[in-house]
Amino acid sequence: MRRSRWMFAAATMCAVALAGCNAGSTANGGDTPSPGGDTATNGTAAPSEPEQGGEITIGLVAEPASLDFTTTDGAAIPQVLLTNIYETLVKVDQDGSIVPSLAKEWTVSEDNKTYTFTLVEDAKFTNGETFTAEDAVFSINKVKNDWVTSVKAAMDVVAEAKAVSDTELQVTLTQPSNSWLYKMTTRIGAMMTESGVGDLANTPVGTGPFVFDSWNRGDSIVLKANPDYWGEKPAFDEVTLRYFKDPTALNNALLTGSINVISTVQAPESLGQFENNDKFKIIEGMTNGEIVLSMNHRKAPFDNLQARQAVRHAIDHQALMDTCWAGKGTLIGSMVPPTDPWYEDRTGDYPFDLDKAKSLLAESGQAGTAVELKLPQLPYATSCGQVVKSMLEDAGFTVNLSQHEFPAQWLQVVFTDHDYNMSMVAHVEPRDLAAVFANPDYYPGYDNAELRDLVAKADSGTAEDEVTNLKAAATMISEDAAADFLFLLPNLIVADADISGLPENAITEAFDLTNLSRS
Repeated sequence: MRRSRWMFAAATMCAVALAGCNAGSTANGGDTPSPGGDTATNGTAAPSEPEQGGEITIGLVAEPASLDFTTTDGAAIPQVLLTNIYETLVKVDQDGSIVPSLAKEWTVSEDNKTYTFTLVEDAKFTNGETFTAEDAVFSINKVKNDWVTSVKAAMDVVAEAKAVSDTELQVTLTQPSNSWLYKMTTRIGAMMTESGVGDLANTPVGTGPFVFDSWNRGDSIVLKANPDYWGEKPAFDEVTLRYFKDPTALNNALLTGSINVISTVQAPESLGQFENNDKFKIIEGMTNGEIVLSMNHRKAPFDNLQARQAVRHAIDHQALMDTCWAGKGTLIGSMVPPTDPWYEDRTGDYPFDLDKAKSLLAESGQAGTAVELKLPQLPYATSCGQVVKSMLEDAGFTVNLSQHEFPAQWLQVVFTDHDYNMSMVAHVEPRDLAAVFANPDYYPGYDNAELRDLVAKADSGTAEDEVTNLKAAATMISEDAAADFLFLLPNLIVADADISGLPENAITEAFDLTNLSRS
């Protein structure tokens, strides 16, 4: 058996060693940030002696439509539940490394198809059941057999999961898969118990450091510290997650003390009111959030390559980001953030060229076709959508813009019914190139057998094969104008100066509450 790179003790040492390493470009394209969290741009130092107990209130934007991510898509559910209520066997550290969680160590067979996990011994679900390997088997099989969301496909590669003992789990894959273990850090890796899945939409039952307390729909979700948590107890007894549709109201809530943290700044031009103010700290880092201007390949005009190429040449990405997001973000050119190993700057594939855009649109025969741009009612889409509309119209497109309540209405109209020509949404799920573009049934409808072959080779080959083939895949979707990649959202957090433990890089599905404390 080949020993895992991330045994528990080794992970601790590596985390210390990696504290001085780079994690990728900053949102401004300057010096690379360290993988550790809580770097405040106003110079506020992280407190060394955290207080225990008390409450904290965090402001967020997108409220979940449900608490059941087995049946409902969208990033808002795992943002709240993953790591905090549901734990996974393994998780992603701030530098992107896979580290232990409910599995304290694991081994991989020589053929890279069998994973053997040694589980922690004292974890319990919040309904009192002890977590065992049988629960892990149940959770994996539930994804394969019962989940209905698109992300479940990542578990298709599992041939068998079996409990060798209460604390030993063996998972055998049908073929080697570089992505499977990483995907187990996402929502599909959430560990559940058969006795706790009766009402997932309203009553999540996990092994995590928090328990679900209440949900005032349209306003807030309250979590409380799990008194029987097996690991290190969270510093706060209670966490309230408050939802704001209006960026100004979100900012004002922090200024007036109604909340303690803005999880993601929704109006970057407003940062000035928090800068040079010792009451607050500003954290700026990377995310996985590619803002994708999608084009529906199933119907005109974007079943035509030249029409899609015209869109890409029509967008002045730097001007767009400067205008609608105060210059905060990173231009990427394809579906890979700089924190992934196969990142390449693809921004040169389609430089802004209005004359070229007009020429391509004319050659496509689609000039004059009315295009529906259907946007989710989210701040970045509302702000940037008007700029995109103007740029496309400058190139000769006729654009009808509409806004749709998010998540429910947008998910139904665009994501499920595919009733759109163009849309814009931030894809915050990690390493999601294959999910979006290698599945022709997904909402963009991009159908490219050559791309699917590259993705398959990347997954089943060596680590070097994975990097090589995913670079090629990112190049292909860029050159084929499968979509336009407007920019990568920055991780912009503003908080009370005495709050520590906030993540610098938002590169997982969870908003991790476990490290938060107050000095």
